[in-house]
Amino acid sequence: MSTDYSVFHLADFVLQSGVVMPDLQLAYRTDGELNAAADNVVVLPTFYTGSHLRNEGYFGPGRAIDPAKHFVVSVNLFGNGISSSPSNTPAPFNAANFPVITLFDNIRAQYELLTQTLGVKQIALVTGWSMAGCQSFQWGAQYPDFVNAILPFCASAKTAEHNIVFLEGVKAALQADAVYDNGRYSETPVKGLKAFGRIYAGWAFSQTFYRKQMYRLKGFDTAEALLQDWEQDHLEWDANDLLCKLKTWQLGDISANDQYQNDFKAALRSIKAKTIVIACDNDLYFRGEDNQLEIEHIPDSELRIYQSPWGHCVASPGNDPEFEKYLDQAISELLN
Repeated sequence: MSTDYSVFHLADFVLQSGVVMPDLQLAYRTDGELNAAADNVVVLPTFYTGSHLRNEGYFGPGRAIDPAKHFVVSVNLFGNGISSSPSNTPAPFNAANFPVITLFDNIRAQYELLTQTLGVKQIALVTGWSMAGCQSFQWGAQYPDFVNAILPFCASAKTAEHNIVFLEGVKAALQADAVYDNGRYSETPVKGLKAFGRIYAGWAFSQTFYRKQMYRLKGFDTAEALLQDWEQDHLEWDANDLLCKLKTWQLGDISANDQYQNDFKAALRSIKAKTIVIACDNDLYFRGEDNQLEIEHIPDSELRIYQSPWGHCVASPGNDPEFEKYLDQAISELLN
């Protein structure tokens, strides 16, 4: 598949915070062709450390989402270093001066992309893992008449307090690096990024994953080797970009807008899309118990629990082939 992407420019875009961005840039890629009715659209937002390239693991020939049948739109989250982010935005909004961006802001920008540039009339499905799943919920509540189905997996409609606390831990580890300098660093805060990665690895997989030494399935002989890999992976990220998206994640709440005035149950009840939510029983921060409370208020919804020691990372492409089949089955039900 092509590694190319396009950029949609949003002039004088007013964020929820009131900040006006003179040129907010939304990076995206499409696969497949829009049909005559302009309704064969599958939207794949990106997850926390994801991109349109990582989304390739969720679709393909013969898969439930197939570019031969669907117009697949992969949209990069603000802050991921491809769409507008602290690392690529000119002054006065560069680096630590980059404003807070919410999921509401992300989805409003995505809506403008789909309707103004891509000619989309109706979305068949919005789906995604983790923060991409949170965006799926956001789509369903923010534009209830525009979305036929949503399938968030390992995600939530409102970030749970325990999830927020987990994120505070990795954030504090990064910011403790003196080089970080309140986001005004002139060199990479290596110690902080490594600490961020090491702590995160303890949350991404379950206790059972480590007890059974399942990291060997990923080619690591020891847990320490896995931790070092997570260190290196996070060294590839800009610290301000990571923290920008982390704030977006912490603020996740489909009711935090003028539309619903923080009435979370009302926001859930507004979702008209047929909804299947998939949780992993060993996910340490997106909990199925939280999803159960959510689907009790979404009219046409169902919660499915997938059992796996992979925890949150069960849904990372390539980790668990059985989960891929499980996910594709659910997607097929919604699309067919």
